[in-house]
Amino acid sequence: MTEDPSEGPVRLTALVSGQVQGVGFRWWTRCRALELGLVGQAANLPDGRVRVVAEGARSDCDRLVELLRGGATPGDVAGVQARFDPAEGHFTGFVER
Repeated sequence: MTEDPSEGPVRLTALVSGQVQGVGFRWWTRCRALELGLVGQAANLPDGRVRVVAEGARSDCDRLVELLRGGATPGDVAGVQARFDPAEGHFTGFVER
């Protein structure tokens, strides 16, 4: 039986498109995630997107998605695809990769 992600810590995987590399976007994301008490990473992808993986409370992950879509990010976010799964618990802290 699959655990319902809304009943415990979740793993957010967000693919952020637009002009989000070389503009401080990963650093900004790390700061927001740490403020929310999330752990994970933000990594550049070869196609120009940034992949954000964060784990923590669903409400905090939802807030991070709102911030990613909010328009106050460095660069120019064109879109955010977000998926939620049960947390895996492999992260400590939040890093830029």
